[in-house]
Parts: sequence; structure tokens; C-alpha cells
Amino acid sequence: MTPIRTRFAPSPTGQMHVGNLRSALYEYLIAKRAGGDFIVRIEDTDQERFVEGAVENIFRSLEIAGLVSDEGPVVGGAHAPYVQSERKLLGIYQKYAEELIAKGEAYYCFCDKERLASLRSDTGSGKEIGVYDKHCLTLTAATVQKNLDAAMPYCIRQNNPKEGRTTFHDELYGEISIENSELDDMILIKSDGFPTYNFANVVDDHLMEISHVVRGNEYLSSAPKYNRLYMAFGWNVPTYIHLPMITDAGHKKLSKREGHASFEDLLALGYIPAAIVNFIALLGFSPEDNQEIFSLDELVAKFDYKRISKSPAVFDSAKLRWMNGEYIKAMDFEPFFEAAKPYMEQTLGPGFDLTKIAAMLKTRIELWSDIPAMIDFLADLPPYGMDLYSHKKMKTTAGSAKAVLGECLPILEAWTDYTNDALHGLLGDFAAERQYKPGYVMWPLRIALSGREATLAGATQIMELLGKEESLVRIRKAIAMLEEAYERI
Repeated sequence: MTPIRTRFAPSPTGQMHVGNLRSALYEYLIAKRAGGDFIVRIEDTDQERFVEGAVENIFRSLEIAGLVSDEGPVVGGAHAPYVQSERKLLGIYQKYAEELIAKGEAYYCFCDKERLASLRSDTGSGKEIGVYDKHCLTLTAATVQKNLDAAMPYCIRQNNPKEGRTTFHDELYGEISIENSELDDMILIKSDGFPTYNFANVVDDHLMEISHVVRGNEYLSSAPKYNRLYMAFGWNVPTYIHLPMITDAGHKKLSKREGHASFEDLLALGYIPAAIVNFIALLGFSPEDNQEIFSLDELVAKFDYKRISKSPAVFDSAKLRWMNGEYIKAMDFEPFFEAAKPYMEQTLGPGFDLTKIAAMLKTRIELWSDIPAMIDFLADLPPYGMDLYSHKKMKTTAGSAKAVLGECLPILEAWTDYTNDALHGLLGDFAAERQYKPGYVMWPLRIALSGREATLAGATQIMELLGKEESLVRIRKAIAMLEEAYERI
């Protein structure tokens, strides 16, 4: 059997968005499940779109995601170089383009921009299309040589037939056939000497012995032109797997231009790399069982590309948040604490027991970036309205809160042990003596201490974190605010 070899061949035009990462992940999983090789290749033939630092971003993203290549620019390999601009300098693409010319499968085109512009036609939708008319295919060999000797600018075009059909097979979409009359004579070598993405892609996939080509289904329409190149060279056609589109919640295609999150954006928001990889693996792939949480090794063992759906996959941000929360819950406390610590220190400053706060946060957050908003009340009591004291379930009102806080204050002033257990026992006895339900006492205390309807901890835990002095300051302030509110009525 032919060894399975897949490749991730991004263009360095910006950050790695989720569609890129999913392609890389699926290529990695397909290769690794079969014991094959995962190759990384940088396709930088479009020099005008090259973004400084993008190559480093690609390598960094793959490393963080855990997708280790068997061959590529970083690790080398038998098919080096793995950067197309470097391969261009070796004359690889020019050589193969000229081979096609010799076979009559390609030709020199000397048309200038003005003539090409004259071939464009309006589609009626505000867009123009340009189909080349094979003008330069009719040039005599003598004219071609004369033009070359005169150093006239040229490109090299593929010579596609205008009759018949071209058919190819995709593992997900089956047999796909297209009329050859719809095929344009695409450019193989540009006037600057660089190969086009389409041509270099085919040449390199063959030379690097790529067995499975995995890419987005937006390339389905280009596959016939690729196939005709394979046929022209007499090369074996790889196995095609075209992936479904990823859309946002509004069923629009994810787009870097529209500001949809890149991998780095998600990391900056506080997502765990393994959770992102897990989530992206399920954007189009459904395992046989209902399992949703996978390690990378588990994905390798269970991934079957035949279970990839043809339907668009929706990038569900809520599910990603949930999944990230599950990863956080499953973390050992020490690495959790180290990851959460910078967020706690930046929000609270010195003087707080961060270990206790981290223990409270661990089961309550879904993102590291959730932390500041959950604990900032500890550092600075936020402004709040008196309506927070009213709670139907606890049967509390602003009036009852004023009374309860007034009764609690002297007891708490006299108390010295501000640990959670001691305070809980004290206030539990206080409620029992007055025949109050616990919530009738704890709700107004928690509002007074936090100014929040929802908090990461109960009233006595908050008092332990704040300490006696700050707790009493806040309770006294609450009583004064309630008294002032009633005086205005």
C-alpha cells in the first residue's frame, strides 16, 4: 500500500484562522491514524500578499496546537526545501512548465494588461469575469521564439480543452464532472517568474509524494484544472478530501476580513489550546459515539475522514466556552493556579489569599479572561442599587435587609474569628435564634459585601477573603445606603 502522506500548505498572508487550523488538524489526524507522515509546506508564491511575521505565526500556532510535522521548513526532510519561494529559485516550476509546453499542454502568453482587460465581461452582479481566448496559442513557434529573444514579458498558461468533460472523485462528494468549456486556461507561471498557487501546488504535491489532499470545499471548482495537470504530466492523482465550510452563527462563512477569530485571538481570550483543537476537530466530524472531549491522541485513534459531513459546520462560540470550561475543571490545581494567578494579581493587587480565591474560581470559569469580572468586587466595591436586596425566593426586601444587617453588625463587630466555618456557624446560630431562614440573612449580607447579584462565593467566604475590617466597612456602608434610601421615600 502507498504510505499516507498529507500536507499542510498555508500561505503566509496573516494569522492562522480556524479554517486553516482545522485543515492542518484533519491532515495531521488522517496521516497519524494510518501511521503516515504529516508535511508542512509554505506556499509563498504570491509575494504581494506576503505578511511579515506570518510564517513564524504558522510555526508557532502548529507548535501550540501540538501538530508536529514529520517534514517541513523547521525539521527538514528528503524533499527540501519546503518553502516555495526557495523552490522557485531552483528552477523547479519553470522546468515543469516548459515540459508542459513541449507536450502542447501549456503555452507562452505575451498579452499585455490592456488586451486582457478587454476580455473581461460584466456578470450583471457588479463583478467582472475574464476568460482567456487562447490568442497566444495560435502564435507560430518562430513568433514565440522572437518574442522570447526580445525579452518580451510573458506568462505560461495551461492549455485546457474546450470539448468534452473532466471528471474527478472526492471522498466526501463522490464523482464530480464539469464541462471542459468552463475551464479557463489558468496561468501557471506569472510574468514575474513565480508560479501561481495552483501550479506550484500540483507540482509540489507530486514531488513530495502527497497521497491525500485535504482542503476547503471552495477548491472543488478548481479540482478539474488540477486533474488536467496531473493527466498532462502522467502523474497519479491524489485522494481528494474537500472539507465543509465553517460558518458563523448567522450561517455566513468565517472570514479574516470580517474579524472572525484567529487561533491567536482565541488564545488571547483565554482559551486553552487543547480545548480549541478539540472543538475544531468536531467542526464537521462526528465520532461514532457521543464523546465530545478528546485528547489529541484520542482523536488520532478515533478520527475517520469518511465521517466528515458535507454540510456546513457552525462555529458555536457557546459550545467552545463550555468545552474550555470542562478542560479547566479537569486541570490539576497547581497548573490551574499558575494560569489563573496573573489574572488575579492584575485585578486584586496584594493582600488577598490567591490560593483560596483560585479554589473558588476553578469550577466557575470557562475562560481565563472571565476571572477579572468575577473577582474585581473584592478589590473595590462596585456601585449597586437597593433593588438587589429584594429576592422573592429568599423573601427579602430592602426593608428586611436593613433590619437584618443592623442586627448582624454588633455581633460581627464583636467576633474575631473570620474564617469561613466560624462565620458560617455564628450566622447560622444567629438565624436560628431569630427563626430566620439562612437565606434571609445570607442574601443581604452577600449583597452588602459584593454589590453583586451573583458571586463566586457565599457571604461568609467573601468575609473570610475580605477580612474583618473591610467586611464591617462594607456592611456599615450598606446600612447607611439603605437608611438614606428610606429617608427619601
